[in-house]
Amino acid sequence: MIAIGALALIFWPTSEVDTHAQEEAEAETPEGAVTLSDEQIRQSEIQLAAVRAGAAVELVFPATVAASPTASARIDARASGVVRSVGKTLGDHVSRGETVARIESADAAALASQLSAARARVTELSAAYDRERRLFEANVTARQDLEAAQANLSVARSELQRAQAAVAAAGVSGDGRSLAVTSPLSGRVTAAPIVLGSFVDAGEELYRVVDPNGLQIEVALPSAEASRIQPGDEAVLIVGDGREIGARVRSVTPSLDPESRSATAVLSLSRGVPGLQPGAFLQARIRPFGEVDRNRITVPEDAVQVLEGRDVVFVRTKSGFQAREVEVGTRSAGQVTILSGLEEGWRIAVGNAFLLKAELEKEGASHGH
Repeated sequence: MIAIGALALIFWPTSEVDTHAQEEAEAETPEGAVTLSDEQIRQSEIQLAAVRAGAAVELVFPATVAASPTASARIDARASGVVRSVGKTLGDHVSRGETVARIESADAAALASQLSAARARVTELSAAYDRERRLFEANVTARQDLEAAQANLSVARSELQRAQAAVAAAGVSGDGRSLAVTSPLSGRVTAAPIVLGSFVDAGEELYRVVDPNGLQIEVALPSAEASRIQPGDEAVLIVGDGREIGARVRSVTPSLDPESRSATAVLSLSRGVPGLQPGAFLQARIRPFGEVDRNRITVPEDAVQVLEGRDVVFVRTKSGFQAREVEVGTRSAGQVTILSGLEEGWRIAVGNAFLLKAELEKEGASHGH
């Protein structure tokens, strides 16, 4: 009987024992855990940091894209006349000094006539001066006659230079019939009310040009918040497609608008933004310097990894790291606001955290295989 009992214990099915052992093993290694020693963490250059409460306060305002005074130009007709050529239309790029249209005007003829008269006058007085010089050298005339001729020639040459400068500035054509309309800056045409063949008066708008690299952001600040915003404060702009653009407060108007009862903050962009047009509406998040919300937590953006569609942060444990799902808020300036999932004092991976994510994905793939 003893021998039979021993054989039964040896060959009795062990599935329940094995299952229990597997459950214990799974309990020892919870889902999302990565086992790493201190030496492995050091070799992987995984950087750690303690979670600290306190996030920069962000104030949200509507904003408008505008062109700075030095980045926009209104191109008007310099003289009354008929539009004879149109070189640019909406959206076209123009260079500084480029001719964008020509106007046939009586002013062009007048300038050309003045130039011709000034040249003729210089020719006449040059001949007179040469004659007086020869007579003076022959002791026929007095020195004062020579000096008078020289003075008249100098005045005529000055008049010629003035006429040449006026013709060049107006862009008078070679035939003396039309004036050139030129752009004072490089940029793109944003308005072009000019019509070929139409008569325009002096000062009438023909084009409007904006340099896209000289845009600024104007933010309306309510009176209650205006005093909290100062030049130098950092800001983030949210464009229509969700992109974030870094900016900084350049200036704030010292007084409120009497109608809207708001001040205006002007923000400078950290870089040019393709596709940004004057008049577009944005959302501006401005961080007043020194203001901190102690009820919020922020972590470096690299600390947050996406694992199986979830935002996770890797928390340091005794045996390595544990992926913890978190709820994220705003992202700006390389920082992410954590709404839930972390506690102050926990140590988390903030650098090379993607290596931990890759390790979990590798383990998941091997288990699935």
